[in-house]
Amino acid sequence: MQVAQRMGRLGTESAFEVLARANAIAAAGKSVINLGIGQPDFATPANVVEAARKALADGHHGYTASNGIVELREAVAADVEQRFGTVIDPDCVVVVPGGKVTMAMAMMMFGEPGAEIMYPDPGFPIYESMIRFSGATPVPIRLYEASGFSFSADEVLAGITAQTRLIILNSPANPTGGVVDKAELDALVAGLEAHPHVAIMSDEIYSRMTYDGLEHVSLMSYPSIRERLILLDGWSKTYAMTGWRMGWGLWPKTLVESAVRLCINIHSCVNASAQYAGLEALQGPQDAVVRMVSAFDQRRQIIVDELNSIEGFSCVRPRGAFYAFPNISASGRSARELQDRLLEEAGVAVIAGTSFGRQGEGYLRFSYANSVENIRIAMERIRAWVAANPV
Repeated sequence: MQVAQRMGRLGTESAFEVLARANAIAAAGKSVINLGIGQPDFATPANVVEAARKALADGHHGYTASNGIVELREAVAADVEQRFGTVIDPDCVVVVPGGKVTMAMAMMMFGEPGAEIMYPDPGFPIYESMIRFSGATPVPIRLYEASGFSFSADEVLAGITAQTRLIILNSPANPTGGVVDKAELDALVAGLEAHPHVAIMSDEIYSRMTYDGLEHVSLMSYPSIRERLILLDGWSKTYAMTGWRMGWGLWPKTLVESAVRLCINIHSCVNASAQYAGLEALQGPQDAVVRMVSAFDQRRQIIVDELNSIEGFSCVRPRGAFYAFPNISASGRSARELQDRLLEEAGVAVIAGTSFGRQGEGYLRFSYANSVENIRIAMERIRAWVAANPV
């Protein structure tokens, strides 16, 4: 059989590869603490689970509208208005099975041979993977540790060419936990007025997870780019619903028809009962979200202090999401070597920074979506391993 050449351009998400290896090691009887996978370690709130059960009991077993049930789209619109003070049309909301679907649809709309798409580096690996799959040329946006893994607006604007179709932004960010400074967003949006041919996809899946009193700044707050902005968000991280596969995209009116047509061709619609669960998540009590983010904040403080106490490691304090991205350049080892040896020899699963782009060399990603007890044990294992394995 001969598959299309473009299949060779598809990358992967290393967190799942490391998860599989960690599970295999654990199955062989060795203790492994997983600080690699990026999913909350909390259960989906009980009221959300009950809403899905009720939807099934009430007979919601069939197809729905490809863009999502109207009640859910209205709830998303109301949530956006409540959080960002921006009134949106529910018909511009497209509910999809997970955040990656909005990413993929954006790449398919704007990516083709000869086009350029800009994306953060280090960044979520699926950005670059899907850009290459589309045939477009990926153009990295460098993130800087010194600025909390923000970018330089001047550098981004200088990188725009006549071939640039789309700019991807992600704040709060995976893998760094970085939050882009409002001053850089202001400068970028002002500069984009000179480039009306460029669309923007803002991945804000971690928008409810910021710390130290920091308020999330959504690109929806900038009217000048709203008609070319694709906003990506969903339920996976905020409501601990990764396995439910629930995401949504807010699309410019001119692109909604194309987005819905892609839905029809690819997945028809999202699971009906999951949509009712998503509705309850948005409209029901938010106490579970507040508790979860508070727990992440406590873990953030602990893991950063612990990482900074390990020889060869230094870690800036992340301001969002649930990731720490320590610099391990002083350890004398590559990111991939440390990833592999910490898993196999110390029993701690982490992800090499190079899994998130070329600029990730010299870093590891730690997910602190794990218990305080496990985080402390993992840090002690790493500290002992470093001491026993001098370069």
